[in-house]
Amino acid sequence: MSYVQGEYPLIAKKNLAKNIYDFTIRAHHLAALAEPGQFVHLRVPGFFLRRPISICEIDREAGTIRLVFEIRGEGTEALSRINPGELVDVMGPLGKGFTLLPEGKKAIMVGGGIGVPPMLGVASHYGENAKAIVGFRNAAAVILTDDFKRVGTSCILCTDDGSAGMHGFVTEALKQELEREQPDLICACGPAPMLKGVIALADQYGVPCEVSLEERMGCGVGACLVCACRTVKDGKEYLAHVCKDGPVFDAHDVIL
Repeated sequence: MSYVQGEYPLIAKKNLAKNIYDFTIRAHHLAALAEPGQFVHLRVPGFFLRRPISICEIDREAGTIRLVFEIRGEGTEALSRINPGELVDVMGPLGKGFTLLPEGKKAIMVGGGIGVPPMLGVASHYGENAKAIVGFRNAAAVILTDDFKRVGTSCILCTDDGSAGMHGFVTEALKQELEREQPDLICACGPAPMLKGVIALADQYGVPCEVSLEERMGCGVGACLVCACRTVKDGKEYLAHVCKDGPVFDAHDVIL
């Protein structure tokens, strides 16, 4: 695993929705190494453990990475108070990212809630050969739909309450798309029930699928063994670690 660690300037910050923040960090060496689906580990002043945040976008030319995260506790709340011009202690890129197929191949990205941001980096690779299906609780929680369009990827929006886009779950929209045309790969990130549904549809239609898992982490590099997850290897169940073996896994290898 090749990664860097250092203090890098926060050059842009936005509040995308309630408790959802968007950071752009200038880190040339990190951006040069990063791949869609990987994450970084951020040190938060006053807290012992770092916070893992998925990489949303990578701009190698500008030497920046974009991170979109949700406030979920005191640590991420403190992280959200960092302002442009201040330095962020970043370690990364960490973990295993999504498979990036050759030019001309087609993919569908499926994201739910805060699982949507890492899908944008994957969509940037496929451009118009990708389709994004994103789901949120309601219209107030919707983020990044315009960004998918910016990178050339069509985007299907679903909301649980029907207040924006399609009324229903992302799996319903995915099924409709698979009935029309089968892609070369499905990439998904979101809550476990959503991932189960996506994997079932991928199996039903015979499409390869990769999923990004989320677990609480300590070290981020596979040493502390906190982020264990159940997987299958050679027909036998074993414990893998999200930070080192993932966060992206082949759908057939995970037990949800």
